[in-house]
Formats: sequence, structure tokens, C-alpha cells
Amino acid sequence: MTSRPLRPFLEQLAAEPLVVDGAMGTQLYERGILYSSCFEELNVSRPEVVVRVHEDYVKAGANVLETNTFGANALRLEKHGLQARVRELNLAGVELARKAAAGRAFVAGAIGPSGYFLGEASARDLAKVEAALGEQAEALVEGGVDVLVVETFRQPNELLLALDAAVRASKGKVPIIASASLDEHGRMADGTMAHEIALQMKDHGASILGVNCSDGPMNVLAAAEQMLGLDLPVCAVPNAGLPRRVDERLVYVSTPEYFGLYARRMFKLGVRMVGGCCGTTPDHIKRIAASARMAGAADGSRNDPESQARDTVVDGISQVSVPVPRGLVPVAFETKSTLSAKIGKEFVVSVEVNPPIGLDPSRALNAARMLKEGGVDVINIADGARAQARMSNLVMAGRVQRDIGIETILHVCGRDRNLLGTLAHLLGAHDMGIRNLVIITGDPPKMGEFPDATPVYDLDSIGILKLAARLNNGIDPGGRALGDVTQFVLATGAEPSALNYAREIERVKMKKEAGAELIMTQPVYDPAALDRFLADIAPLGLPVLVGLLPLASYRNAEFLHNEVPGMQVPEHVRDRMRKAGGGAQGRKEGVAIAREMLAAVRDKVAGAYIMPPLERYELALEVIDGFKGPVAAPARAGTG
Repeated sequence: MTSRPLRPFLEQLAAEPLVVDGAMGTQLYERGILYSSCFEELNVSRPEVVVRVHEDYVKAGANVLETNTFGANALRLEKHGLQARVRELNLAGVELARKAAAGRAFVAGAIGPSGYFLGEASARDLAKVEAALGEQAEALVEGGVDVLVVETFRQPNELLLALDAAVRASKGKVPIIASASLDEHGRMADGTMAHEIALQMKDHGASILGVNCSDGPMNVLAAAEQMLGLDLPVCAVPNAGLPRRVDERLVYVSTPEYFGLYARRMFKLGVRMVGGCCGTTPDHIKRIAASARMAGAADGSRNDPESQARDTVVDGISQVSVPVPRGLVPVAFETKSTLSAKIGKEFVVSVEVNPPIGLDPSRALNAARMLKEGGVDVINIADGARAQARMSNLVMAGRVQRDIGIETILHVCGRDRNLLGTLAHLLGAHDMGIRNLVIITGDPPKMGEFPDATPVYDLDSIGILKLAARLNNGIDPGGRALGDVTQFVLATGAEPSALNYAREIERVKMKKEAGAELIMTQPVYDPAALDRFLADIAPLGLPVLVGLLPLASYRNAEFLHNEVPGMQVPEHVRDRMRKAGGGAQGRKEGVAIAREMLAAVRDKVAGAYIMPPLERYELALEVIDGFKGPVAAPARAGTG
């Protein structure tokens, strides 16, 4: 947008597509602000940093700046002891955005969730949240915003409360964007679909319907499409894909080029506002702005994870990071479990079966039974997959072993438990007869349905490996003898196609030193990438289970490649899936690709770790059909 005088917001939006700015939080972090800081307080204590972020987005082509007030409501500010400063921080946020806009961009007053979880809520809880969000909305309107944006809400009841509060505060003078955050299936936390929540937002007085966050461009585009046709403009503001933890920070993987491609699709579809949410940068916005110019010309309106290993993870638990002392005689690898006894003698297969969302485990148990009958050796059970509300994987593993009679591999991640909680989890697993662990750092809650949940990360994967290795030697973290030894098989993850490959290899070496005995890779689609990985880790002598995720469709392949960290789907594979499309033909082609990969590497690895897409567990059996049997030689890394 040029510096010509701006028309009222809705008039300008009708005249040309608008570009919303990108992420504020990740940009502040890149400039040295800790995630533990109260970002909204920076409006007063570090205004120059906030203004610079705004200015960078204006230079990139944004013509809508969101105020740095996403969490500036009393309930969120209370965590920092700042609940009495709601008006001050919101007014300051508007002033800084207005200064950076300098007549070139509109200012949108940002209102995020209360941080006060609302599923089923009492009338008192609802009133408390509505009062807090109403107080914030009134301050933003007083500050002189051009539009209010109520965004990133996962709970319909809280979203509509916030929208009602914004409508009252605006008094009909300020338009309101109401923006929902949906999961990969286009649903809110309670299952409400995109079209349905759009109708409710319209009924509650929204001027513009929106979807933001929601994993990445592909899912946001699908949800936005469901909101079109309701006679209101639509706004789409996706994340830069799914985040991963690297060196204590969240890194997002969708490229600016990929964003530009999806922005063109969104504008062509009829979306009037496009911007960037978590992880997006001025480079992403530059690409969106270029797409907006093309869209404007076309319509005649107008002529660019796992965290680093730590010597001491946090104060008070440094004993986990020292060399494991010798306690009782540990159990030999080959006698720890049925799985470890098979490794090196026969080609083993693990299939991932996730715990259920909700209370009924029957589907997962039936899947485990089918897989056992199909010759699978062990069931792999994730720990809070995608940061969703799932049954404890420890309980699920116990049910599978007891009811189905097949051994399990238990995922253990550092996201949800502190040191003591992790220790209790491991001791409980041992008592339940669970002998195989795959140890990972874990997806941030931001990826899932509960972005306000607090991650723990007392221990990363290397810290948990050291802890479990100590237990295998009969020693607790404080150096006290347990009286016996655990006998965990210690597996860990690796990414053969990691973007920072040298660092990945170094971390595998550190995991081996920490106690890892087995590697289970992320999905691999390129035999050459796995060959390189196997050659580079061969000196470690670790057996490898190659990860295989049979693609379900072309859309699934594009999503994994562009929006999921640790996933690299080669162009020739994506082209095959593009030709196959979706449905049964797409699944058939995905299985064929996985089988070809397995045939190319079968004699070089100890086994396969299969992750069926969309809980289509029968595809795992199709992938492994004919591949079971003895191995020609001990299957350690790099052999064959």
C-alpha cells in the first residue's frame, strides 16, 4: 500500500486485498527477548524493539499491523503480576503500531484467548473471561484502532464471548475480525467445523470471518474455503507450518516461497486478507504482498526441536547429565525384551498405534490385534501425539500387552513431565512389564489443541536417555541404589534428511553416549539419504529401524514436505502422488512408494518402523507383506 490517504477499513478491503503482518513473538525472540518475558509489557519497557518489528513488516508490504497486545488481558497478565496495567499496555500497543504505520497501514487491535481454559465452564468462569476480554477491547477502541481482531481461539464458547465483548466495546464504530484456530480436520476443540463456527461468528456480529494459526497454509486454506459464501470478507493467517525445537527455540519450516504460493491460491479463491501467524517473518509477508498485488491487478482494484544437549538441563538436576555410575550389573541388550532378542536375527517391524482421543480404546486395541495377527513384532505407542488430549500411552501400552499379548514400545517425551514426573513414569513402566522405550524431546503444545498448556522440558531426549541409563544400572538420579535394575531397551529418534544434517549426526553420537541402543528414524523416502545416514553412523554400531509413512494422497505429501518438521518428501515422490491424487488410488501409490523404499534398504537395517497415515493401520500390513524373515547378517548401522 502506498502512503496515499486510507479509506475506512471496510471500504479499503472492498477495494483491494489486504496484507496482514506476520508473527510478533518469534520476531521479538529473534531480537533477544526471552520467551519467558511478558511481550506485551515491552510496549512500555522496550518500545523501540516493538516498533522495529512493526516497521519491518510495513517495509515488507503489510498494510494491516496487529498491535502487540495478543495477551494483554487481565487473566494472562496476572501471571506476570501486571493485571492492573491492562489499559496502559493496550494503549501503548496501539500507539506503537500507529507510529510504525505512519499512515501507510491500518492498525488492528489484537485480542487473544484469556489463557483461562474453557471447555465446559461455569457461568462464573464465563463471566470472568468476558469481563477480562471486554476490558481489553475497550482499551484498544479507546486507543483508536481501525479494526479489532479476536484471534487464535480454539474453544467456540470463548471465541463468541470475546466477539460479544468486542462488539459492545466497538459501539458499531470499529469493524471486527473474528478468527478461529482449527485442527488439521477443520474442527475446533469441541468438534465444531469451520463452516459452523463461521455462521456463529456472523450471527454474533463479526464484520470479517477468519481462520488463523491452524498448523500451516494448507489447513488454513481448507478452513477458509468453508467460510466463503456467507456475504462477509474472509481473512486467512496461517502459521509457517509446524514448529520444532532447535537450540531452545521454536523453528518453523514453511518457506516464504511456499507461503507465496498459498497466498495466491487464497486470493484467487476469494479470501480478502492474508497474513502470517506463528513463525512467519518479513520475508513471508513480502511474498504474500506480491501475491496481493497480483490479485489486486486481476480484479481491477489496483494497478515477497529437539533442544541442544545440555551439560546440565536445569538447576538442581545436573546429576542426570554426569556419566552413569556403575551400580548393579545391567541386563544384556539381547535379553532385555522380545524385541531386542530378535534384532540382528530377524527383520523386525514396529507399527505406531496412537492412544485414543477420549475414553474408548477399542479401535486402538483392535488395530493392535490385527497387526499382531499380521506378523508385526511390536506396537509403538506415542506420548501425547500432536499435543492432543489422548489417553496416557503408559496405560494404553499396559492394555495392549495384557489384552492383546504383543510387546510395545513406549514413547517417552520431555514436554509434559518434570524430572520427578519422568522418573515416576519410567519406574511405573518397568513395574508394568514395559521393556522398550523410544525417547524423544516432544512436540511443543503450540502444535496441538491446547496452545496455552505449559511445556516442561526439564529434560530433553538426551537427558531422559541418561536418566533411563542410570535406572538400567540400578541408580536413581540422586545416586541412590534402587535395589535392582530396570531393563529398558533405549531407542531414540533421528532424522536422516535433517536440514542441519551435521548437527543431527552429532546429536546421534551424543545420544549413543547417553545410553541409546537403537535408532528409529523419521519417515524416509529417499534411499540415498538413508545410505548416507547409515554410513555416517556406522562407527556407532547402533541398529536402525527405518521410518516409513505410506502417503495417503498428494495433499498429504505436500503437507508433510512443506509443513512438518523433519520431513523431506522428494519432488519425484510428490510428483507420483500428484498423478495418483487422493482416495484409494492415492493410498495405493503411497503403499507402493513405501514398499519400494523398504525393498531398497531392507538388507541394510534391522527393521522398519511404520506410521500408518490417518489411522489406516491396514496399510502397514500392505507395506511389509513379503519383507519379514531372517536377516543375512547382524543388522547394525551401516551393514548389508
